[in-house]
Amino acid sequence: MHSHHVLIVNQNQTNTIMLQRFFIFCSGADTQILETCSNGERNKYAGIGATVFFTAVMAFIASGYALYTVFDNVFASIFFGLIWGLLIFNLDRYIVSTIKKRDNFKSELLQAAPRIILAIIIAIVISKPLEMKIFEKEINQVLLEEKNTMTLANQEQIALQYNPKIESLNQEVSRLKNEVALKEAETNALYDTYISEAEGTAGTKLLGKGPVYKEKREKHDAYLAELRQLKEGNAKKISVIETQIANLGSDYTTAVTNSQPIIDGFDGLMARINALGKLPWLPSFFIFLLFLAIETAPIIAKLLAPKGEYDYKFEEQESVVATWVTQKVAQRKLLFSTDGELNQKIYEDIKNEEELYRYKKEKAEELLKLQADSFHKVQMKGL
Repeated sequence: MHSHHVLIVNQNQTNTIMLQRFFIFCSGADTQILETCSNGERNKYAGIGATVFFTAVMAFIASGYALYTVFDNVFASIFFGLIWGLLIFNLDRYIVSTIKKRDNFKSELLQAAPRIILAIIIAIVISKPLEMKIFEKEINQVLLEEKNTMTLANQEQIALQYNPKIESLNQEVSRLKNEVALKEAETNALYDTYISEAEGTAGTKLLGKGPVYKEKREKHDAYLAELRQLKEGNAKKISVIETQIANLGSDYTTAVTNSQPIIDGFDGLMARINALGKLPWLPSFFIFLLFLAIETAPIIAKLLAPKGEYDYKFEEQESVVATWVTQKVAQRKLLFSTDGELNQKIYEDIKNEEELYRYKKEKAEELLKLQADSFHKVQMKGL
């Protein structure tokens, strides 16, 4: 029973150490140096690493949602979200691992400045999609109002294409109707005229159907025949025009119906961001601040952390390498200059020797000449 308990404790310890190692890896610290440091120091870097890790997780969630609003496809958004998350993780890890602890806070801040700017940009990019999710209902309301406005504007625009035609056709119909009405009025007037002539109340004032009556009656009958013809002709024309008007009406309806899906589809990322911009800025701003805090957390954590054992050891290692490299460079320079000097010396020596050789040669030549001369003299004496 006791050994079982020890096993569980050991297992827990192993898990904790594994987790600590993972977070230390996330912090981008030098694991070899950290191995030699105290547990507190390791915990500090595990904390910084955890911040980096969770920032990346947040980035993955946010970008996954943002891409989902674009692609409407779960797998595509998860895939690209994962890539984005890894990118942010790598960036943060790099940023944190390259901030070196100095004794001077100003130089540290200067080091971190470009990284903080980068963090602000990333925070804006990450916070937008989540703001859009949080304020989804409000955004939908804004979009609905915009869509309604657009629908009305669209109907008006399309109407501009059809209204003038319909208007002119309607005028044509009323012109044809007026023509018939005018003819009818004229015919009725002629009817009144021949009736009153028969009654003797007007015209010749003679009662009965005389020659004048007959003439007037014939004129009326001719007009009546014309009126019938006009009525028939115009009725045909009007029915044709009315068909055209009906067709134009149905064309207009079709055009409106066809363009409606475009308006209904006005729901993309840009539209949503613009709609979000029309809502009060303060809640959005605080969400952005929250993300900025999360995004800059690794950097801030590194800046605020006091200079510890790891930093001193790291600095020492750096200075060892730096000294070693400097030494090597100095040695090379020395070697180079010494080599040059030696060569110079050797060449000078050779040069001196050459002069000596030339001098000896001259002397030997003189000697030989003298010998030849004296031999010559001896020979002459002998003769």
